[in-house]
Amino acid sequence: MDGCLPPSSPSGTPGWCRLCTLWLWGCSVCTSCGSMMQSTPIPVWGDPSLVKLNVAITCGYLLYDLVLLASNWSTMGDGFFVCHHLAALYAYGYVLTRGVLPYFANFRLISELSTPFVNQRWFFEALKYPRSHRLVVINGVAMAVVFFLVRTAVMPSYWSSVFITFGTEEFERLGLAAQVAWITSCIALDILNTIWMYKIARGCYKVLTGRGGRKVKEGVEKEASSDGKHINNHKD
Repeated sequence: MDGCLPPSSPSGTPGWCRLCTLWLWGCSVCTSCGSMMQSTPIPVWGDPSLVKLNVAITCGYLLYDLVLLASNWSTMGDGFFVCHHLAALYAYGYVLTRGVLPYFANFRLISELSTPFVNQRWFFEALKYPRSHRLVVINGVAMAVVFFLVRTAVMPSYWSSVFITFGTEEFERLGLAAQVAWITSCIALDILNTIWMYKIARGCYKVLTGRGGRKVKEGVEKEASSDGKHINNHKD
């Protein structure tokens, strides 16, 4: 595998390990979510094993990533990612321990369809591809489109599914703790996704209009000395 590693990201570095893990996890979610959209008539309760397996794998990655971020905060630290991971773990804990909200948990995981494109951007940056390169532009546009479709455009559909459960017996059976975990975590995640979508769209616009060319050229030496920061791929 070492022969495939980019020169700026040697095997064993925290950034490279994190991206490899994130890449494999994202691809796994992408290939499995479609077959795991199982739901109950009112999708609040249920215990589908495939959904719980996917959530368990996700929680494992999130915990690993938090440890890695904490251990290498000076080069990899990002408050947005910490908030994202903690919010997801808070809600997924109820899915795993009580078997509730499997439909909504898997709905949220579909957002990871954008992860391969986000990670590919990091690989291009590690290989010192300029942002004007055709492959980088194509990946950037694809990332922006997919990110919008699976994280932003689905918000009305998701929240409409949430609202129809309010006042039902199934919703009341959740209890206050699970209700708070569900709603507050989803609000936090959607706020983060909106912020990231704005940054991705802004960066994509700059590249497509050529406004980012000078910035990339002038900052290439600075980027080369701070490759660890490129791990935060939601930023332009």
